[in-house]
Amino acid sequence: MAAVEVPRDEQAFLEYVQSGGQVEATDWMPDEYRAKLVKFIEMHANSELMGVLPEREWILRAPTLQRKLALTAKVQDEVGHAQLIYRVVEDLGKPREQSLADLISGKAKFHNVFHYPTKTWGDVGVIAWLVDAAAIISQKALLKCSYAPYARIMKKICWEESFHILHGRDVILAMVTGTPAQFELVQEALNRWWGPLMQFHGNPIARESDPMWIWRIKSQGNEEARQQFLDGYVPQIRELGLEVPDPKLRKRDDGVWEYTEPDWEELKHVVTGHGPRTEERLAFRKRFLDQEQWVREAVLAA
Repeated sequence: MAAVEVPRDEQAFLEYVQSGGQVEATDWMPDEYRAKLVKFIEMHANSELMGVLPEREWILRAPTLQRKLALTAKVQDEVGHAQLIYRVVEDLGKPREQSLADLISGKAKFHNVFHYPTKTWGDVGVIAWLVDAAAIISQKALLKCSYAPYARIMKKICWEESFHILHGRDVILAMVTGTPAQFELVQEALNRWWGPLMQFHGNPIARESDPMWIWRIKSQGNEEARQQFLDGYVPQIRELGLEVPDPKLRKRDDGVWEYTEPDWEELKHVVTGHGPRTEERLAFRKRFLDQEQWVREAVLAA
């Protein structure tokens, strides 16, 4: 139970969470708050589960045994994150089986970056370094989430994601200091991934208008997260001799980054199930869920 009694009036509850109060699974909560939690956390779980597929494709093609082992460990971590997060959704009243059914039917969403192909080993490095970097910015903001069970599991997830970023940077460093062809693989991958990366934190809705911020499910606005990503990683990208594929990108005197407006229509198209690899990856998930049904039935019967 929460140390402080949670108000049972919707307006008082809103004021409570906005002032820093946290809610446990057994506490009373407004229906709207519960629904927003389920939608947000379920998408996170879906993204962790679907996010392993772009990298899974490269485990057997990784250039060394060490890289194969590191990538396998990363994939295992991400699946573990998905399992943890689905448990949080279950405690909010939505069974895991229903979440998975909604995912493979296309009813539920997962993050935009996991709808795209991984064409080269350079993509694997960019995903682990920059996509995971964009993700951890959002995930660290969830450590202050008003829903306490979610905030607690994010401690473990953020710790592991920090190692994933180091793995990705190590892959990138090996390539940019290797042959010219390896360097070009990284630059070409960066060119393709920059658009999805700039869309990653969502459209520039004012945080005061974002229901997830209003309910303090997340503690950061979309544009704040994007600016933090640019602050942290544009200098690192340039330090490695790589070129950011945006001629308009510049940092103003007031510290704010200007950039080419992301294609928000593309983002909407992709996350509603029309990405380059959406259909293929959902079919893969469905096939394995069907194949493993007998295992779940055997465990439940035991």
